Amino acid sequence: MLPTGDYRMDKSVRNIQMVDLISQYQKIKEEVDQKILEVVGSSRYIKGPYVETFEKNLAEYLGVKHVIGCANGTDALQVAMMALGLRPGDEVIVPGFTYVATAEVIALLGLTPIMVDVDPNTFNIDIRAMEQAITAQTRAIVPVHLFGQTARMDEILTCADKYGLYVIEDNAQAIGADFYSEIGLSGKTGTLGHVGCTSFFPSKNLGCYGDGGAMFTNDDEIAAKLKMVANHGQSRRYYHDVVGVNSRLDAIQAAVLDIKLRYLDQYSEARRNAATIYDKGFKDVAQLETPFRAKHSTHVFHQYVMKVKNGKRDELVNYLKEKGIPAMIYYPVPLDEQQAFRPYADRNSSMPVTKKLCEEVIALPMHTELDSDIQSYIISEVINFFNS
Repeated sequence: MLPTGDYRMDKSVRNIQMVDLISQYQKIKEEVDQKILEVVGSSRYIKGPYVETFEKNLAEYLGVKHVIGCANGTDALQVAMMALGLRPGDEVIVPGFTYVATAEVIALLGLTPIMVDVDPNTFNIDIRAMEQAITAQTRAIVPVHLFGQTARMDEILTCADKYGLYVIEDNAQAIGADFYSEIGLSGKTGTLGHVGCTSFFPSKNLGCYGDGGAMFTNDDEIAAKLKMVANHGQSRRYYHDVVGVNSRLDAIQAAVLDIKLRYLDQYSEARRNAATIYDKGFKDVAQLETPFRAKHSTHVFHQYVMKVKNGKRDELVNYLKEKGIPAMIYYPVPLDEQQAFRPYADRNSSMPVTKKLCEEVIALPMHTELDSDIQSYIISEVINFFNS
């Protein structure tokens, strides 16, 4: 039974981390260290067999034809938009409740980010708001599979097909998640749209030991363009067909990711188990709303994000900090209210759900190494806060 009163923090639950990468590394240390030394000894640091092997294995895992590695998740989004031929002035629809990178690259390329509201349960893009935002200038939609749960890809793709739009999936937080639909559409996140983009930032569900990213597609022509744009716009060495960028996944990171890919499903299961423990621990706390689990999606819990319904979210964050428990707010400010996006403010519709979420959400520690003592302590202190 989970404790609801005083629970003294013993040695096993000190130094609680939002993400415990050290303990995760220790479990695969021998494999990782050996492979890193192998890469260093080969002197094949850029592209080469280690990157090719990882791309092939990730493509097989995802069930997609092409995986193209790149330097990071933000680059993946930028390269995708460049490869699809988006031009300055084109409008791209994104959710207003997401990390800045999703909209940042749109503005960076001279495109126009159009931010819309999200579903109050899944936190993913609101389909009705998305369709209402489409104009003659709209060229693409970027759904974000936020916190580890998929957006309604069936409805998004139906809408995109109706208006002739590209769909670029931001899959930085949901790699390994599955989408199911009543109309027969199914597959891994990132493989359903025209291009899927992901990040291998260390704290991601599949994270490397530095920066890294990748793009996915089932379209041969788009794959060729992605490779070309990411490699200085060249289809063969020293022949540059378009203006491109220099964005590469290096061999050491690819080798690490190839090892961790073997454990990805185990990591996802560990996260789901931890989420279930949190759910049970908080089920009787009226002031909390635990994460929604959509029937159309598996949830890989990149983050465990609750809503605090009594207006005391910030007080709870501070209380937990005093107790040695980290807690994060993803995200404190809607994208349309960020200073960087003020020039586009008049293009965005009202986003009441997004604004409310920014006031209510709180993320608790979530990673593959959470144990029962740590979670019992966290749950106990959250309950103590509301009982005090």
